[in-house]
Amino acid sequence: MARDIIEVILPEAEASQSVLSASVTPNTVTVANGIQIKEASKNKNNSLAIVIENTAASASSVTFVAGDTYPNSMLGDLDISIPATTTIVCQIQDLSRFENRDGSINLNFGSGFTGNIYSVARRAGIAPVAE
Repeated sequence: MARDIIEVILPEAEASQSVLSASVTPNTVTVANGIQIKEASKNKNNSLAIVIENTAASASSVTFVAGDTYPNSMLGDLDISIPATTTIVCQIQDLSRFENRDGSINLNFGSGFTGNIYSVARRAGIAPVAE
């Protein structure tokens, strides 16, 4: 399966460092392809939020695919229900269950799913210096 790849949005802090913000452009989900979130594990621990919008008039699901690393991947895939015309936010608490060796995670969607996805996380480490 050739997955559609999305990148994690890393909000930037305003001058007082009190609020982080970013513009968001959701990605349309193609069920046949699934989604790969590139470098999902390279963010501050437990800050990755995946926003999934089900625009269909019927309920569907998203499957968080078990990763290719040992041992937590042995817990297997995880299915989450998404009610009709609803937006959900998934915050992963055990990333190692879904993490692939390249730091990505993969998502599959139930048949009939139509909608959008994006992911947001806090930057890990020091922000790059603007030139």
